[in-house]
Amino acid sequence: MAGSVRSEAEKGVVLLLSLLFLSLAFSGRSLATEQTATSAPDPRLSIHEGFVDERTCASCHGDEAAAFAKSHHAKAMALATDSTVRGDFNNARFESDGIVTTFSRREGRFLVKTEGPDGNEGEFEVKYTFAYEPLQQYLADIGGGRLQALDIAWDTAKRQWFWLGNETPAQPGSTYHWTGPFYRWNRTCIDCHSTDPQANFQPPTNEYNSTYVATSIGCQSCHGPGAKHVAWAQPSNASSARKPDLGLPKVDANVCFACHARRTRLLSGYEAGKPFLDYFSPALLREDLYFPDGQILDEVFEYGSFLQSKMARAGVTCLDCHRPHDAGLKAAGNALCTQCHTETGPERFVKQDPSGLFDDPSHTHHPVGSAGTRCANCHMPERTYMKVDPRRDHSFVIPRPDLSATSGMPNACTTCHARKDNAWAAETMDNWYGTDWRKRPTIAHAFTDAANGDQTAVEALRRLVNDRDQAGIVRGSAVARMSRIAGGDVAADIRAASADADPLVRLGAAEAAANIPPERRLEAIGDLLNDDTRAVRVAAATSLGSTPSDLFGNQRERFETALEDLRAYVDTNADVAETQSNYGFFLFGQQRIPEAEAAFRRSISLDPTLDGSRVNLAEFYRATGQNDKSEQTYAEAISISPERADLRYGHALSLVRKKALTDAIPELEEAVRLDAGSPHYKTTLAVALDSAGRTTEALDKLHTWAAASADTDITGLALQYSLKLQRLPEALKFAERMAQLRPQDQQISDLLRQLRQAVNQK
Repeated sequence: MAGSVRSEAEKGVVLLLSLLFLSLAFSGRSLATEQTATSAPDPRLSIHEGFVDERTCASCHGDEAAAFAKSHHAKAMALATDSTVRGDFNNARFESDGIVTTFSRREGRFLVKTEGPDGNEGEFEVKYTFAYEPLQQYLADIGGGRLQALDIAWDTAKRQWFWLGNETPAQPGSTYHWTGPFYRWNRTCIDCHSTDPQANFQPPTNEYNSTYVATSIGCQSCHGPGAKHVAWAQPSNASSARKPDLGLPKVDANVCFACHARRTRLLSGYEAGKPFLDYFSPALLREDLYFPDGQILDEVFEYGSFLQSKMARAGVTCLDCHRPHDAGLKAAGNALCTQCHTETGPERFVKQDPSGLFDDPSHTHHPVGSAGTRCANCHMPERTYMKVDPRRDHSFVIPRPDLSATSGMPNACTTCHARKDNAWAAETMDNWYGTDWRKRPTIAHAFTDAANGDQTAVEALRRLVNDRDQAGIVRGSAVARMSRIAGGDVAADIRAASADADPLVRLGAAEAAANIPPERRLEAIGDLLNDDTRAVRVAAATSLGSTPSDLFGNQRERFETALEDLRAYVDTNADVAETQSNYGFFLFGQQRIPEAEAAFRRSISLDPTLDGSRVNLAEFYRATGQNDKSEQTYAEAISISPERADLRYGHALSLVRKKALTDAIPELEEAVRLDAGSPHYKTTLAVALDSAGRTTEALDKLHTWAAASADTDITGLALQYSLKLQRLPEALKFAERMAQLRPQDQQISDLLRQLRQAVNQK
């Protein structure tokens, strides 16, 4: 049983804060301030405890407010009005995959007519705009307090509607349909587009009563609650003796990372000055998120990329490059980089020397003024998300076209010179720099081999874990990746990593422990149960969930304490089906059977179409000996997702357990049809046919599969059934094939000799 927690994600940074009298006029008020003054009030506005009305800030911090009003952060979310909606709602029509959507206006409202959650056409009111450019999305009210982000967005450059999805549209009401949980603002987006947003999910009804201090990102998003600061600024309290305490926490990069990271929320209420890893658990460098060299693959935002860089390790932060309030760059073009990368090394960097002549043709080897001379184009290549939104990579990699062919990662050379290949790019770099650049150490080799399941990758990953010059996120990712290849063989490595000073290495160790035998986990990561960092404690408790209770000994109390953090995480994500399903898996490991079943069922109630939840419940029933319920749950999952091969396979096994082999065989045939590349499904089908007395039919299928594959399981089973049917010439051919696949297997060699003798005698 397994499930994956889909992380929440994005927001913006930087602002100001303020104080004082609401009646004071300010000509440079933010866009959000002006809209609030001229349009109907937002019904979700609520001044939470410790906060103040955002308009208070501008009354004293005029310059900062004026700068912030120019930023995209100030326009992250807004009430849908004539001044905020950028899309065409003048009876515009958009069609994609046979689904027609129309955009119109009526009585001052913005309306969308499109496919609803029940599959029928419905009309929905757009309540809010979401983002500003290069695209703008729209939040529609579908009832129950749910705001859903339409998956048709407005391209602000081309001025046209476009569909955000790929391949075929999701089924109405399903997870990835625009009316489903993934596109739900209250669940997926709320953290990062408003000021102190609170989802206020109501579990008994699965509805929301969401509120925030300001509709969009505001001053208090980054500077924290302003009530104490406003009180400090009152004329009666303006004593110089109290001047050092402004009533505000210090703003650092954690404020940026709280939204500019691919992360899972552990606890609500993050504010400036609080530790990022106590409120969020960041995704490590997984192969579905990052290329082997650490470049961005999926939409991961900046945290995981930037932490890999030498700049981050040297002490550079977001605000070294970005202005704090309008979030623009501090300098244009290469001048941004040559703030530090000068011919004379800056005194600030003791351990890292960024000096050198870089903004010069002797380094760039491109004509002055061309795209190839820009530092960012070579070291921060762009990757486009949401079809129209290019994002720059922040790991600052050096292009390696020599590795692109073997590791599958992009490089800036052939991204720009699209008609050239990697060999051309590598040869060109040889001509420029000699060949030493090919010897530059990189994490790509280790992570490429690990992604391929290569056992030789373990030693390379071990070197990364032990290399203190590597970033913590690289080292933590390496130990996690080792465990997936070698399992219990790296228990000692996990134990060593759990004592590392870097919390991201300890986080990697805690996650890695889930891949070693349960009886060895406590020894490996037991000390992490009282780690200083919440993210590490939650990961450790999760990995130790199936550890036999009698092994905890004097660590039982620490485990129970860590469980409080885990339960807080589960409660914080009470509306996330994946979280509840994973928690059910944890509870089952704890042998808390009724609670586990309740968690699985809660997950299904949150998202009835999420296959993983039903699979987990079906496997829970299997493990607890409830075969009828297991088969029924698989059947329900198939009725929702009939084209899922794994569901067909699981259903078939549940039928076998019910001794309904005749019914199981068609399901296995469907699994093979839907996933023709799975040798496991094929061999299981062959075994089922043999068990049903249809061995000849099984062998015929194995013949076909073996001809197209060098899989030892398929060939071995074909050999076995050839012998069973006394078809010795065929058995000889399969034995010869097995000898090629397993040249060191003495049993195969002996069988081959006997078969040759038997066939020749005939």
